[in-house]
Amino acid sequence: MRGERSRYEPIAGFSRIVSTSEPLAILQKLRPREVYVADLNLLTGRGDNLAVIKKISTAARTMADTGISKACDLDRLPATVSPVLGTEMASLQFIEEAALDRRVVVSIDMMKRKVLARDPHLAVQTPLQLLQRLNGLKLEGVILLELDKVGTSAGLDRQFLEQAAAASKHPLILGGGVKGEDDLRTLQEMGFSGALLATALHNGRIPVVRVQ
Repeated sequence: MRGERSRYEPIAGFSRIVSTSEPLAILQKLRPREVYVADLNLLTGRGDNLAVIKKISTAARTMADTGISKACDLDRLPATVSPVLGTEMASLQFIEEAALDRRVVVSIDMMKRKVLARDPHLAVQTPLQLLQRLNGLKLEGVILLELDKVGTSAGLDRQFLEQAAAASKHPLILGGGVKGEDDLRTLQEMGFSGALLATALHNGRIPVVRVQ
């Protein structure tokens, strides 16, 4: 998939643990403690899944990336949901302003280790520089989202991740490339708070009990 949203396929097509692609049915089957939701409809301008996100948030702690770029976007999410402000959509100024009023998660969206951003103030920074810049904000956490590794099970770039852990004062979550339980243990040893799991969970390399 590697971040190519037009090529994303329904999860039931390759999952070994669920036979449905309906979000609430998957939630009931897996019973995870925490859920990360990316609303691809909102991110691509084709409707939304806000009602479903609200229902998900009643069953598990929820982080949601809904393409937030302005204050009214934040207001569309329930107070129980942690808004994810992705650099691909949100400006640095908006991230700084939003962090004053609500506990938010920032997603550093990357492609080949370059920050994806419309805002030139974000685009000129390296991921490590941006992590240091974000240290001055009160954030719930930071996601390092390596879009070119999503769905690949490519494994970890240990040197980069160690540098990231050293640069950030916030809880860090890795998105993209996790291939198995050894990677989870390595991330924990580095000081990461967690990882976004999809492919490694659905292909059976990480047991469901690890997310419950």
